[in-house]
Amino acid sequence: MRILLIADIHSNWPALSAIQERFDACLFLGDVVDYATDPLPCIEWVRKQAAAVVRGNHDHSVAQRVVVRPGGTFRRMAAAMRPRHFETLNDEQLTWLAQMPVTRHLTLGDHRFLLVHATPRDPMDEYIGDAPDQWQQRLEHVNVDFVCVGHTHIPMHLKIDGTQIINPGSVGQPRDGDPRAAYAIIDRGQVEFRRVPYDIDKTIRHMRECGIDETVIAKAEVVLRSGGNPTGTSISEF
Repeated sequence: MRILLIADIHSNWPALSAIQERFDACLFLGDVVDYATDPLPCIEWVRKQAAAVVRGNHDHSVAQRVVVRPGGTFRRMAAAMRPRHFETLNDEQLTWLAQMPVTRHLTLGDHRFLLVHATPRDPMDEYIGDAPDQWQQRLEHVNVDFVCVGHTHIPMHLKIDGTQIINPGSVGQPRDGDPRAAYAIIDRGQVEFRRVPYDIDKTIRHMRECGIDETVIAKAEVVLRSGGNPTGTSISEF
């Protein structure tokens, strides 16, 4: 069985539509919305193509119509672009976002999967990178072959006591210094990380057509073109 793992699309339709993979099942790991301005085709693609989904923190906030208070770079982006979501998405689509589960267990072929956006301990919000000791603690009482997560926007693959933890990276807003859309394939139990270039100009142009403030667009463009690493060190310095 060939499984496509995708996460953190963030309303970036040019990035998502650039992924042209054959798959038997698609698993979506949360955050289809926010940070860009074209949520509708992204939501419809996930609803049609994904065999299983989980809710991310941005999916939850948009579904609850939370208004963002501007802060750092990413909060400013969400604050500027979230009103576009409220204008574009209808009640049925917002309800779908709200009703996505926060955890999902399933078996595909010979393998057992746990899907969460963040961690098994805190499925929507906890932020952990590739720290084996921290993941060891989060895997207590978890008995599966694969734990599939998103949230950090950085690809990761750990093996701990027979369980593989996989983060495919972000489709729509990578933060590992590579601007290409990120995803992963599990084929017969083997994990492969993949990247595909997409038309960033088209994503930026759509923001402009939606009337997003030019200062916010300038920040978003730097994030997208640099793969989330504008300083060469840390996005927190941007």
